[in-house]
Amino acid sequence: MTVLKSVGGLGLAGAVGGVLAAGLAAPVVSGGGLAAKNVANTFVDLPPAPREEPLAQVTRLLDKDGRPFAQFYEANRTAVRLGAVAPVMRKAIVAIEDARFYEHGGLDVRGTFRALLTNTQAGGIRQGGSSLTQQLVKNILVENARTEAERDRARAPNLARKITELRYAMALERKYRKDEILERYLNIAYFGAGAHGVQAAARRFFSTSASRLTLTQAATLAGAVRMPYSTDPSLGTAHRARLRERRDLVLDRMAGLELITQQEAANAKRSPLDLKLKPEPGGCEQSAYPFYCLYVKHELLSNPAFGNTAAQRRARMARGGLVIRTSLDPIAQHAAEQAIKRHVHPEDTEVAAEAMVEPGTGRIRAMAASKQFGRNPGNRKNGPRTTFNLPADVAHGGGQGFQAGSTFKVFTLATALMQGWRFGDGFQTPGELVPGQGYRNCAGRPVNDPDTRVLNASGEGSGGPHSIETGTWKSVNIFYMMLERKVGLCNVVKTAKALGAVRADGKPLREVPTFTLGVNEMDPVTVAASFAAFAARGVYCRPLAIMEITGRDGRRTHVPPACERAIERPVADAVNHVLEGVFDKGTMKGQGLDRPAAGKTGTNNGYTSAWFAGYTPQLAAAVSVGDIRGSYRFPLQGVQIGDQYYGSVQGASLPGPIWVESMRPALRRVEPRGFPGPDKSRFGGGHTPGLKEALAEEEQREKQRGDRAFAKRHRRLLQWLLGRAPSAPSQEWPLRRRRH
Repeated sequence: MTVLKSVGGLGLAGAVGGVLAAGLAAPVVSGGGLAAKNVANTFVDLPPAPREEPLAQVTRLLDKDGRPFAQFYEANRTAVRLGAVAPVMRKAIVAIEDARFYEHGGLDVRGTFRALLTNTQAGGIRQGGSSLTQQLVKNILVENARTEAERDRARAPNLARKITELRYAMALERKYRKDEILERYLNIAYFGAGAHGVQAAARRFFSTSASRLTLTQAATLAGAVRMPYSTDPSLGTAHRARLRERRDLVLDRMAGLELITQQEAANAKRSPLDLKLKPEPGGCEQSAYPFYCLYVKHELLSNPAFGNTAAQRRARMARGGLVIRTSLDPIAQHAAEQAIKRHVHPEDTEVAAEAMVEPGTGRIRAMAASKQFGRNPGNRKNGPRTTFNLPADVAHGGGQGFQAGSTFKVFTLATALMQGWRFGDGFQTPGELVPGQGYRNCAGRPVNDPDTRVLNASGEGSGGPHSIETGTWKSVNIFYMMLERKVGLCNVVKTAKALGAVRADGKPLREVPTFTLGVNEMDPVTVAASFAAFAARGVYCRPLAIMEITGRDGRRTHVPPACERAIERPVADAVNHVLEGVFDKGTMKGQGLDRPAAGKTGTNNGYTSAWFAGYTPQLAAAVSVGDIRGSYRFPLQGVQIGDQYYGSVQGASLPGPIWVESMRPALRRVEPRGFPGPDKSRFGGGHTPGLKEALAEEEQREKQRGDRAFAKRHRRLLQWLLGRAPSAPSQEWPLRRRRH
């Protein structure tokens, strides 16, 4: 009884561990006949090796060039083969944890007794009592646990658990070669500071890889395994001091085993820890590109291709050890971020967001917003941060979006060209319009709105004769309401859907007379992808963020673009021809790129939001601006945004400049290329009665305004030269008001 009590005490204390307890228990009961036979069977009739679940590993997101920008993990771990671990690291861990690892079969009685004596003399744990294989078993059981109760049982300091652990260890020794056991141990062990496995530990502690560890670094990590919490170097100087003590102990042990010389040990002990702690942020809030990260995260969690259930998809993301190469272009991303930053401040309640999409593939090249991603201090509702993925739709973490405004006129334009309208075709437009008749949705029901009066947006055109070009360039609302009625509301809706138009909230598109004026709330990713289809000559591609997935087994899965022809190539070429004129004849006149480009402004009724969407043959982008508190309650009138005061925000006054300033640097390494010319035999030769005369009159008025402006500037300069102050401020010298 006394011996048994002693054995139990040793097992509970943990100084000797399960090996000594099990090793001593068998002889004590051996005289008991049947009991002795049962104990013998305990170590002869071994169970199968413990079930090994795939280790939780880090899932990393890479940009298109292979550089990491975000990661998700339940445990910060990247498993590596033993050959990718520096030999000195292998020696160090074996020396301190199980010096006779390559000699015993899972039960090292001699080593256990030596550890008992050493620890007793030292008054603490200086050598482990469990074999390295036993430690692997314990880690496997803890890793397999799915509840706290299961984890507690796997760590319980009792004799029964120790004997079970030993039996599993002996079974593992039968299943694997020694190097395979060592490899598994190095990948599963916790080293402290949130680092699971030797590769993560090398990165976390020394900003290096397991294959490049030096003697002192290897000894440091080997010393941390036994007491990972009390030696965690990220917790302060006292923990670092204990870590150094453990490192020096490993060096002494290696010298005692003649794995290194005494001189090498002495030299290493004189060196500092020389830590280069590298943060290992997890999740999108700590990502360099949080909005893009959030888009990919929601794609992983919602797409059945990544798991049958939401729980499976979440587990795979957090534990799967995937490497996900995305289509993010750091150059385009930086360009978008900087352009927005120059115009809109994070503290503004007005927010700007931009997405860039590659025509012909749908690959999302950039996603940026004026606010930082995350929660505001004190969880305030408004501030410099937001938890909404502003460039994206609700399905990818975004908000409700903003009304797309006149950017939707391109769908009506494309529909008209499909139906045989020609350049120059048009009609007389009134100064206002009541959509009281002629509008039917795709269910065939009338959706007329006799109580609504439509006017042309200020600064975007007026009544009179307009063709499909001038109506587009000046963004004439009434012209487009009438054109939509002529070509059929449902036909316009079908064109929009074919080009990927879906509401940001996922609800069905509102099929109402003002559809062409952009009453549906959209997100920049969706709008950019729609406009990219025109750049791709009518081929629409679903927005794509993930290009390739590499599993933990190294198997790569390529994610191809999902594209289909939405409109005929000649129709797309004709749309491009018209939209190019927006930059030199329309609402964006005076603002443009140093290369061929096409686009469309979008200013909503009441200035609730503003957009610009445009493209070159190689890149499309969409910029939205609106008030995050609610676009209807807080229209973009009389507002200070960034360092600029705006009487009213229009598509060309804020989203347009952001678009231009982002696209220029985003395309700096891309050779300029023009759009294919339109088929003039099909689309040329149209006519609008009275348009030629109206344009001539407008040109004359512009010339007269220019002459008057020149004379006014000349008179002002003359007054200045004569030392006379001007009698009143001129429009050319506007006073800037600030919002209070």
